[in-house]
Amino acid sequence: MAKPPMQQTLFLLGPGQVELRRHKVPEPRPGELLVAIRAATTCGTDLKVFKRGGHPRMLVVPTPFGHEMSGVVVHAGDGVEAWKPNDEVIVSNSAPCGVCDFCARARENLCRDLHYLNGAFSEYVIVPRRFVARSVHRKPQGLPFEIAALSEPLACVVHGLEAASLPPRSDALVIGGGPIGLLFVAMLAAEGHSVTLADPHESRLDTGKALGASQTFAARRDGHDTQRLRVLGGSGEGFDAVIEATGSPAAWETGIGVVRTGGSVLLFGGCAQGTSVALDTHLAHYSELTLRGAYHHRPATFARAVDLLARGVFDARLLITNRCNLGGVEGALRSMDRREALKFAVMPSCPVR
Repeated sequence: MAKPPMQQTLFLLGPGQVELRRHKVPEPRPGELLVAIRAATTCGTDLKVFKRGGHPRMLVVPTPFGHEMSGVVVHAGDGVEAWKPNDEVIVSNSAPCGVCDFCARARENLCRDLHYLNGAFSEYVIVPRRFVARSVHRKPQGLPFEIAALSEPLACVVHGLEAASLPPRSDALVIGGGPIGLLFVAMLAAEGHSVTLADPHESRLDTGKALGASQTFAARRDGHDTQRLRVLGGSGEGFDAVIEATGSPAAWETGIGVVRTGGSVLLFGGCAQGTSVALDTHLAHYSELTLRGAYHHRPATFARAVDLLARGVFDARLLITNRCNLGGVEGALRSMDRREALKFAVMPSCPVR
């Protein structure tokens, strides 16, 4: 596959500021890959970094951004033997070191030297040597590029569910009907759990039903729904498990308040650094609640996500509501912020619609 001399890349400049820049297509160095992006999908994290102007772990402006991606290998640098031009690939956005104490315990998401890869909102991306060795996956034949790009968020959800370790046939509540919350709904339903989805937006509740939610709850926008939600659990005394997928402090507090005695809460939605929440320590202690955080994904969960999408365990097409090209990404993020769209597939050559 021949590459043109120039490409377009979307740069994040600061809070609410992006710029589409034209620059030379780079040459891969030894051990690297040059990949043509065929599809990138927008994410709640993209919206957060767009609004906040960066991310304390992953992004320092000015920088390319976007991290859910699939594409085609254009050129392999010297020494790369596993990949060749025209290979269709899914690229993970992180690469662990493989040697630290966390990596040795298969907790690579907590790696002491975890590298991140951003730049999915571009025509081409250089995949660094460490990523080529650990974080590039072959796209299954027949899997659309835009669905393949969903491997990254699904890998995060798979990691979260493995961390939660729910008993079989649990009565689970998912707070938040964004893309991550809906992926939790789909996976919980596929695993045989009874799922309730809470969200203020009717369209997202409808999508949740289509993905397997057995009941839905029209949540208040302020997040304070403890009393009304608690009675919806199968026992009438709360839920066996709660997954918080909004990153709202009020929703964290609600989640802890609606889990039944002996239950567990997965605190998945990331709040801004320095955020505090109120915790009833009496409730947590005497009810023996399990509160578990979960962050990012691991190589094993990424590989599992690719397999789940390839097998069509759920209808992933329901997650992508819109499409745009690189020039439409800013509008896409603003549309997501207004809750007018769920998730965009960004196709570099796609007309905006």
